[in-house]
Amino acid sequence: MNSESIVFIVLAVLIALFSVLSVTTKRIIRAATYLLFVLFGTAGLYFLMGYTFLGAVQIMVYAGGIVVLYIFAIMLTGKTGDAKQHSLSLAKKGAALVAALVGAGLLMFVIISHQFVSKSLSAEVTNEAAAPIGEIGSSLLSAGEGGNLLPFEAVSVLLLACIIGGLIIARKR
Repeated sequence: MNSESIVFIVLAVLIALFSVLSVTTKRIIRAATYLLFVLFGTAGLYFLMGYTFLGAVQIMVYAGGIVVLYIFAIMLTGKTGDAKQHSLSLAKKGAALVAALVGAGLLMFVIISHQFVSKSLSAEVTNEAAAPIGEIGSSLLSAGEGGNLLPFEAVSVLLLACIIGGLIIARKR
């Protein structure tokens, strides 16, 4: 076991731990902080794989997104923690456990039944096979077949509507 494997295992355990903490905590600021640690761990995985640009973008974009999440959490709730603690019934906890087990079983079925190809990109892909960056960018932002401009614009309009809705809700108080 080399040092890269150890770092990968540590990052994977931290990401899994903070992911669980992020969805199980009852305080919104703590949940956002745990999510920030998950995103930093993901950036660490990108750096470990050698994708330094993607890791840097992950940190810049999502760290900024978490700051915005902090602001909206404080603005919309008026405090850093939830005042009313909700308790779940035993039936809801059981249903959540069953749903989690079914999801885990489905994930394991997909992983076991499909043969995922593991290739080293640096060893098998030559420069002739790689597409130029300009071609990739123009195909991502094209409005034609296979382009991603329409979904990108739909998501941006949806996020804008969410921000406006959040501000309207916050201004009513």
